[in-house]
Amino acid sequence: MFPCLAHRPWQVLCRAYLQQRAPLSQIPSKIAKPCFGWKSGGGLHKLWFSFPDSRVTSLMWTGIQYCSTSGSGKDGSPAGPEEPKPTDKAQAAQSSAKAADSKPQGLTKAESIQVKVRAVLKKREYGTKYMQNNFITAVRAMNEFCLKPSDLEQLRKIRRRSPHDDTEAFTVFLRSDVEAKALDVWGSQEALARERNLRKPVEREYEENIFRSQQLLKEYKDFWGNTKPRSGQRTFLQGPGKVVMVAICINGLNFFFKLLAWVYTGSASMFSEAIHSLADTCNQALLALGISQSVRNPDAIHPYGFSNMRYIASLISGVGIFMMGAGLSWYHGIMGLLHPQPIESLLWAYCILAGSLVSEGATLLVAINEIKKGAHKHGMSFYEYVMQSRDPSTNVVLLEDAAAVLGVVLAAGCMGLTSLTGNPYYDSLGSLGVGTLLGVVSAFLIYTNTEALLGRSIQAEHVQKLTEFLESDPAVRAIHDVKATDMGLSKVRFKAEVDFDGRVVTRSYLEKQDIEQILNDIQQVKTLEELENFMLKHGENIIDTLGAEVDRLEKELKQRNPEVRHVDLEIL
Repeated sequence: MFPCLAHRPWQVLCRAYLQQRAPLSQIPSKIAKPCFGWKSGGGLHKLWFSFPDSRVTSLMWTGIQYCSTSGSGKDGSPAGPEEPKPTDKAQAAQSSAKAADSKPQGLTKAESIQVKVRAVLKKREYGTKYMQNNFITAVRAMNEFCLKPSDLEQLRKIRRRSPHDDTEAFTVFLRSDVEAKALDVWGSQEALARERNLRKPVEREYEENIFRSQQLLKEYKDFWGNTKPRSGQRTFLQGPGKVVMVAICINGLNFFFKLLAWVYTGSASMFSEAIHSLADTCNQALLALGISQSVRNPDAIHPYGFSNMRYIASLISGVGIFMMGAGLSWYHGIMGLLHPQPIESLLWAYCILAGSLVSEGATLLVAINEIKKGAHKHGMSFYEYVMQSRDPSTNVVLLEDAAAVLGVVLAAGCMGLTSLTGNPYYDSLGSLGVGTLLGVVSAFLIYTNTEALLGRSIQAEHVQKLTEFLESDPAVRAIHDVKATDMGLSKVRFKAEVDFDGRVVTRSYLEKQDIEQILNDIQQVKTLEELENFMLKHGENIIDTLGAEVDRLEKELKQRNPEVRHVDLEIL
């Protein structure tokens, strides 16, 4: 043991390392390995060493220095390497070293083992819940702690980087300061809790008003900046809304005239066609409701908006077609087979079916043109656009009108066979055929809209384009776990794990600093406390720089890809 290290107080944990400067081949293996440890007693930490050979101990003594971290020496000067004061045991060790000098010098002259003591910062225990360094905004301070703006004027104000795109920085407060001020104002936690319960309804209304005001301000800025305004009325009267309104008018008239023809003739096929037009009219009215709801602005309860209402309306429409259209057509066809009835003159029925064929065909052409425009805009083929249900409302009109045209042709053919043969079974088979056609359309609509509501990825080429843009940035090393989800109405949500290059981020921080001032600060560091404060200060600033890099990437990604509305970049 070294008596010079026996009773020294230590503020931080230390580790000792032994370095052998002589060739290991000249030293036995049992003394080439150091043995050291700690002993705690009486509130002090003691460092001890043991060596299996006392001769080696005496030889290594000249290479040992003691470094204290207790702050300063007796004269008040900063502590540094201290020469140990000899004690009785130290003098004995020195005498044994002199005795060893009289022995062969092959080992003593070339060898010197040095002990280096490295200081390691003691780990700080924060506990399971630590919120002393948290920042909160003025709105949260007033809502959660029931304070007034005048109460916050006396607290420390800190400027931080803003998470919003329209502001660069905003003012926050330390949560510990706000909690102390709240206790000072209300006197106790119980009184503060009672006041919170009384203010909950008012806070809820206030949050909704704040969110609504922010959305209105954003809409105003979009309109003033000559960008695309999100007006519900204008959006409804364009694109899918126009197609749906035309289909509602035409199908409503078709239902009325087909119903008159069925009453006059009693044809089962004409009844199926009347039910078909009624189902189309109701479903398209539901689609119009879904379109009008989908263009609503987000609110506090639905922060991502109501774009999925189109898919929900289309899904309900598919279920309605199956239950009302296909179900009633099958029922009437089966009843016609079981109880056939004679059919009256079909002349008026043929005239009405011809008019329906023209009107349904016109609506079908409108839907086809709208889908072609959407497919060309997204760089997709007509078939891919329909199968992926990129525009669910227009898809419903397309499929319903296509089924209507085929149903008119099928009903007219079966009624013609009945007129020629006088057999009413052909008319009942036409009703069953129309019901089957409606069932296929409804099954397709239910499947495609369910897939859309579950959340599907965008095209692989588009995902690769977004990934390559991020990987080409010098601050990014790699991109992992990429997820790009179609949210409907040409809105995409992008999420990825980003591995940042710490050197590039640090250099970005240093480029904005005075390097000479940082060098002077480093040269003035003398104690561990000063070193810790220096590292904490610049470490926090580097973390802020990393956050600014994330914001920059998200903003550039949205600017280059307008369809990407929500970006979540997580630091790996």
